Amino acid sequence: MYRIRFHGRGGQGIKTAAQVLGSAFFAEGFEVQDAPRYGAERRGAPIFAYVRAARAPIHERGVISRPDLAVVADETLVPVPAAGVLQGLTERTVLLVNSAEPAATWQDRLKLAGPVLTLPVAAGGADRDELPFIGAACAGAAARLVGVIARDALAQAVGEEVGQLGATAQERSLAQALAVYDAMAQYAGLVREPGETSALDCAPPEWIDLPTEDVSIAAPDIRGALTSERSNTGLWRTLRPVIDYDRCNRCSWVCGTFCPDGAIKVDADHTPRIDYDHCKGCMVCVTVCPPHAIRAVPERARETA
Repeated sequence: MYRIRFHGRGGQGIKTAAQVLGSAFFAEGFEVQDAPRYGAERRGAPIFAYVRAARAPIHERGVISRPDLAVVADETLVPVPAAGVLQGLTERTVLLVNSAEPAATWQDRLKLAGPVLTLPVAAGGADRDELPFIGAACAGAAARLVGVIARDALAQAVGEEVGQLGATAQERSLAQALAVYDAMAQYAGLVREPGETSALDCAPPEWIDLPTEDVSIAAPDIRGALTSERSNTGLWRTLRPVIDYDRCNRCSWVCGTFCPDGAIKVDADHTPRIDYDHCKGCMVCVTVCPPHAIRAVPERARETA
């Protein structure tokens, strides 16, 4: 069975990448599972999707803890623990990173025993603040790396999964997927289907015996309230909303109410203030602002200014 994990950010087409690869596997006669996993964090938040493919019925369920291939659409996710990019990677796992840096740099940086590759096209050189749709490129790379998906099957899968988005999106995605598929010809079959593992071969769990405590000590007790405030979700942001106070009408009930994370605070004079430590950059406030006093500024442009 092939076990493949895609990692990216909301808006980059990671869910679509898994669907395209799953459909391509199915066209080649495989049994397939493909599913995304993400919360309600919206655009820019770390998400992942996984694909299982086998010639026999698949009885596994849940997330893939030990992938044969891990595809990373955004290199900034690698050092983020919550993204889980490096979780379960073994010496036989192939890691594919969308990055302008060479694969040797990533190999040395991560100290991985398994192969490390980078996408052979300029997808990593695009402005990340725009969250480019690179799911098709990731699907094309994965299809070539497993070595059991024909070019025609990949093209058919792109048409099935992206066709409902319109002719332009389909043509762009198809060109992107096939370009990467062709460019990675030398790595065809690098990702190999592992042999079946018996449950009898698994190591027994290392049980830890804990002493029984009095219920007054062992019962659940929240001792630190409001700890979620310490989680700076603003680190996920790729676009930063900026308020032009010369145009602001102080109708702060609009942006303050519609902000899904409560990251817009309101002064006594109804002046809105954005809490950038917790603003995730979903740009809802930009959309709903009546006088268009809030604009989106690329986070990277702000950092380099």
